[in-house]
Amino acid sequence: MSVRHALLALLSEGPKYGLQLRQEFEEGTGEVWPLNVGQVYTTLQRLERDGLVVSDNSVEEGPQKGFRITEAGRLELDRWLRTPPDLSLPPRDELVIKVLVGLKLPAVDVREVIQAHRRYVVEVMQQWTRLKEDEARFDLNFALAVDAELFRLDAVARWLDAADGRLQRQLAEAPAADVAGGRVAGPAQGEAEPLPAESGQPPLPLPKARRRIGVLR
Repeated sequence: MSVRHALLALLSEGPKYGLQLRQEFEEGTGEVWPLNVGQVYTTLQRLERDGLVVSDNSVEEGPQKGFRITEAGRLELDRWLRTPPDLSLPPRDELVIKVLVGLKLPAVDVREVIQAHRRYVVEVMQQWTRLKEDEARFDLNFALAVDAELFRLDAVARWLDAADGRLQRQLAEAPAADVAGGRVAGPAQGEAEPLPAESGQPPLPLPKARRRIGVLR
């Protein structure tokens, strides 16, 4: 997420100070992504260094110190909005890496790992759906952010299903053979490493209701 450009967008509406920018950022993103006030001021300092914003020199350093966007900042904001993100390389996804690493470990039942993660993804999707049903009609920004997250999680669940199907077919064709340089443990192989839900660890995190429900927009 580009906090830098989000702050430029907020400053394009007029001069603002740090705490105000944090509050408006969280409100403008449906309070889905909390922002640390320290990160706001660090980002503002970098924006000022790069000539994209200027600070109010008539006010001493502190929470009431105001900032405004420069012409260079407006040009940078416009460039960012019109430039597609770089999608040429896949992100370094932790879940994908877990599955690929699991293939290398003979004691790990990779299909069980996949199913454990899929159950969690579905649970998170259900929680987001409940929050959306409760609050989305009050806040368009929140509804759009949750829609994006639900589509992302749906893609994750679909990939897990595809991975499980591919491994199942591979096992059926060569149940005792290595798969992609590693091994896929089938049910008969027995002892898979314990998964988080089975090892006494705390429950995995789920999305929570926001601090407040906004007014109907």
